[in-house]
Amino acid sequence: MRLGINLGYWGAGMDGDNLAVAQEADRLGYDVCWAAEAYGSDVPTVLAWVAARTESIDVGSAIMQIPARQPAMTAMTAATLDSLSGGRFRLGLGVSGPQVSEGWYGVKFDKPLARTREYVEIVRRAMSRERLSYEGEHWTLPLPDGPGKPIKLTVHPQREHIPLYIAAIGPKNLEQTGEIADGALLIFPSADHLEETAVKHLRAGREKAGKTMEGFDVCPTLPLAIGDDINGLADMFRPYTALYVGGMGSRKQNFYNQLAQRMGYEKEAAEIQDKYLAGDKAGAAAAVPHQLIDQTTLLGSVDRIADRMQAYAAAGVTTLTLAPAGFTLDERLAALRAGTDALERSGLAA
Repeated sequence: MRLGINLGYWGAGMDGDNLAVAQEADRLGYDVCWAAEAYGSDVPTVLAWVAARTESIDVGSAIMQIPARQPAMTAMTAATLDSLSGGRFRLGLGVSGPQVSEGWYGVKFDKPLARTREYVEIVRRAMSRERLSYEGEHWTLPLPDGPGKPIKLTVHPQREHIPLYIAAIGPKNLEQTGEIADGALLIFPSADHLEETAVKHLRAGREKAGKTMEGFDVCPTLPLAIGDDINGLADMFRPYTALYVGGMGSRKQNFYNQLAQRMGYEKEAAEIQDKYLAGDKAGAAAAVPHQLIDQTTLLGSVDRIADRMQAYAAAGVTTLTLAPAGFTLDERLAALRAGTDALERSGLAA
C-alpha cells in the first residue's frame, strides 16, 4: 500500500505550511500530493506551484470540478501539468454538488452520471491527441452547421496515459467509476464498511468493463492525528464531520449524509443534519458519534495507526491518502512522519 497526502483547499491560512508539508512528503517518499477546489482556490494553479517546488512526488487534483470547465479545457490543463511536472500529474474529476454547480457555476446539476461518462470520454480522446469530434447528449464537438472543425491537442503530455480518477460516493457513481476510470477518490472511508459501501460497487464496474481490480487505485482520504487522547483527537474533527454530514448539500441531496446512513448511522445522520441546517453547528458537532469519527480517521499512537492501515489494506485500499492534522507546522510534519513510521510497522510499505 502506498501513501499520499491531501492539502485540501488553498487559501485557508496555511498556504506556506502546505508547501512545506508537500516538500516533506516528497522527501519522505510519499507517492502523491492531492489538492482540492470548491469555490475558492483553483486546483491547477496550486498543483503547478507544488510541482515546481518538489522533485518526485506526483501531484493530483482531488478534484477538478466537472461543471467548472469544458472537457477540452480539462484535457489541455492535464496535458500541460503533466508536461511541466515531468510526468507527475494525476487527473481527479468530480461533479461537485448541486449548490456549487448551480449556484457558483450556473450549470444544472442533472444527469451527473451521464455527464461524467461523456466528460471522461472527451477528455481521454483529447489527451490522446486525436482530432476531437464527439456526439453525445451533453456535448457535441464540433458544433454542427458552423465553422468549427475537429482540432488536435498541440501540447504533448509527458506520458501517453495520464491516470484518471473520479471522486465517487453513491453506489451507481462508484460502479461507473470502476468501469471508466483508473482510480477512485473516496471520502469518509471506514475499513469496516468499505467492501459494502465502495469496493463491491467498484468491482462490479470493473467486471462490466471486462477488467479486474488489478491496477485500479482505491484511494481514500483520512485525517491523521497523533497522540494518546483518542477522545480529544476525535473532537478535533467534529466540526469537519458535522459540516459534511449535516451541511454539505441540501436536505434532499447530501451524499455524505447518505453515506453515513449506509454505514449504520441513520438516526445520528438525521439529527446532525437537522441541527446543522437549523444553524446549530455546535449542536451538530456534538451529535456526531465518536465511533463515526474514529472509523473515518486515523487517530492515536503509531502502533494503533499501523493496525488501522492493515485493516484498510485488507479492505482493498491501494493508496492511503493522509491529511495530517495539527495546530502548528511542526505538529503537521510530525504527523506526516508518523504516517511513514506506521506504514513501515504495518509491514505494508512497498
